[in-house]
Amino acid sequence: MATRVRPAAINLTSGAHRRIADLMARAPADAIGVKLSTPRRGCSGLAYSVDYVTVADPMDERIETPGGTFFVDGGSILYLIGSTMDWVEDDFTAGFVFANPNAKGACGCGESFTV
Repeated sequence: MATRVRPAAINLTSGAHRRIADLMARAPADAIGVKLSTPRRGCSGLAYSVDYVTVADPMDERIETPGGTFFVDGGSILYLIGSTMDWVEDDFTAGFVFANPNAKGACGCGESFTV
């Protein structure tokens, strides 16, 4: 019987893949990847945070990308399943943007969300 490949907890666009590759090209020597987490902060309760990671946590989701390893915090996965992460740049801003079907609301500034 063939084993079925489990889909990733979060979908990454080509823009997100390029940004992860760019971050890893400039990463500190001890970085093994970048990690998405949802710490409690902001007026709606949860925020998106992307940081370098130096040690793999076995509870984290691990996604291999062309530019490096992307981790999703194990405690955040339930808030992120089915989300799409993109990197968007325009004349005035640049940053990761999330389309999260689990978010029930967001603050006015878009910095935090609630589930």
